[in-house]
Amino acid sequence: MQMKCLSSLAIFLIIAPVAIAQRGHIGIFGGAAAYSGDLSNKPFPRKVTNGAIGLTYSYEISDLIMLRTGFTYSIVGGADRYNEKPTLSLRNLSFETQIFELSIVGEYHLLNLNYNRYSPYFFAGFAVYKFNPYAYAATGEKAYLQPLSTEGQGLAAYPDRKPYKLTQFAMPFGGGVKFRLTKKLRVGGELGIRKLFTDYFDDLSTNYIDQADLMAAKGQLAVDMAYRGDEVEGGSQLYPTKSDKRGNPKRDDYYYFAGVHVTYLLAPGRKNQTGCPVNVY
Repeated sequence: MQMKCLSSLAIFLIIAPVAIAQRGHIGIFGGAAAYSGDLSNKPFPRKVTNGAIGLTYSYEISDLIMLRTGFTYSIVGGADRYNEKPTLSLRNLSFETQIFELSIVGEYHLLNLNYNRYSPYFFAGFAVYKFNPYAYAATGEKAYLQPLSTEGQGLAAYPDRKPYKLTQFAMPFGGGVKFRLTKKLRVGGELGIRKLFTDYFDDLSTNYIDQADLMAAKGQLAVDMAYRGDEVEGGSQLYPTKSDKRGNPKRDDYYYFAGVHVTYLLAPGRKNQTGCPVNVY
């Protein structure tokens, strides 16, 4: 009985990877990345849109449903100096951050790509991402913003403002159109949005805090990065009073990618239910 169990296990360990490979696709994604929040006022703003690149592995659960895992890297940012509204351009805040994202999503195709040249598709799922917003001071110094508590996050005088975590969850969703070029090669154009559960992706959310409180707790650099209107022509040289509006806390931030996703089928070819090769030409 023990030998029979070991034999069955050995057969499974040999067959399982082959079975998985029969429906496995490796892929690469490349495109543009941007964010939406207090420092961005339109989709893919020209001066702060950057590139994104990713690697994926997809598994066909059925002819219409795929499970996709992926790693995506990008840099996104925003800046008041590009805003057309004078009140916001004079605020003069900015940020950038690298994004390291791991995701798993389900893809649903409206058409079977084994029989059709193209198909619209939609996806939704779960992601974990790491970010760390930074900006450049007037001196040119690169300053990471989260440790500076620019809105009082983590300070004893502001117990309702908790420090935000630099690794968080997100909900990716989106869609596109995928084309079958050959038996193994597929290419799709897609837009993917990441719904975030923080309004501090850009280190900006609510009101200014008292300048003296920030100075005592975090020092001059924190004060300089919290208010930057005094660095631009026409901006006030006076630090805002406590509770003056700095950002809009009514909605969370999000970031998004748009680009091309190319996948390659690892198996030699798919077969239909009769065991005959599928005609993909």
